[in-house]
Amino acid sequence: MPFSPFSLAGLQLPNRLVMAPMTRSRSYVDGIPSSLTALYYAQRASAGLIITEGVQPSQDGKGYMNTPGLYTDEQVAGWREVTDAVHAAGGRIFAQIMHSGRIGHPDNTGALPIGPSAVRPAGQIFTPSGLQDYQTPRELTTAQVESAIQDFADAAARAVDAGFEGIELHGANGYLIQQFLSQNANLREDYFGGSVENRIRFAVETARAVADRIGASRVGIRLSPGVGAGDLVEEDRHEVYPALVSELAGLDLAYLHLVTGPSDDLNQEIRKSWPNTLIVNDPSVGDPATRVAQSLERGADLVALGQSFLANPDLPVRLRLGAELNQADFGSAFGGDHRGYTDYPVLALHSA
Repeated sequence: MPFSPFSLAGLQLPNRLVMAPMTRSRSYVDGIPSSLTALYYAQRASAGLIITEGVQPSQDGKGYMNTPGLYTDEQVAGWREVTDAVHAAGGRIFAQIMHSGRIGHPDNTGALPIGPSAVRPAGQIFTPSGLQDYQTPRELTTAQVESAIQDFADAAARAVDAGFEGIELHGANGYLIQQFLSQNANLREDYFGGSVENRIRFAVETARAVADRIGASRVGIRLSPGVGAGDLVEEDRHEVYPALVSELAGLDLAYLHLVTGPSDDLNQEIRKSWPNTLIVNDPSVGDPATRVAQSLERGADLVALGQSFLANPDLPVRLRLGAELNQADFGSAFGGDHRGYTDYPVLALHSA
């Protein structure tokens, strides 16, 4: 079953294996993908679907050093080289649109990060001068929240112009969309804060705006109930996420990408209520082959793998043959040159 074809909202995938989005911090300082980025993704074109690293929709959406954007013509041209290379290698690729929100630092972006409320997250972030504490973000005005929604839609349109088959909204892992869902990151008193209905509004309206702009069949969203960053609190997640998924289901999006574990009742509830394609990323199981098999058995349509694709450009071939897997070098995961990026050895060059 992992190697059987699948139709994702009309997009034909040759297998059920998805390359999960992974920040690699190898873009140029102006947010243009580096010259190696096209090779990196083309090497992994045997995945059923590639989801790129997080791509900021605006300058103030940037959190980390050397991450790519989709808000200038030059960035679009850079991504066109990537999509052309992936398509030439027979692959399919979505861009993940990620606004970091309060997760950032002025040394990385030139300005204070922004967020739903002026609440400083716990933790530290890498900057050009080393690890530094997170700063208190600037609280977005209501008009700025509305503008941020349009930034996502604009970036999605640019992604299509750049040749991507679609986009994934990053609503997980503690970034802006999830910050709006959180009880302690979102203290707003307007219609984007307070009640569950209001706190899910930013996610729903962003998904709606993007779907209206490029078509719902080109749009997915990633969620990670209860799994955030920067000390997010989601004690009412059993109310928030069913309400959110119910609203998203009405938009007829291409897929839901769920970061999950095997024993979370909430995730099981979400799986049952989501009507369209479900992608599952379950990091609780270490062995990739076992993870894929278990996720498919539990109802996933597609399975996302991160570290395994990072270290194994030909992962579908290796899993199909039961071949030994390369191990990821985490010392070269973020930033740097081709080492740990495009130099992992391959077992075979044909797709699974």
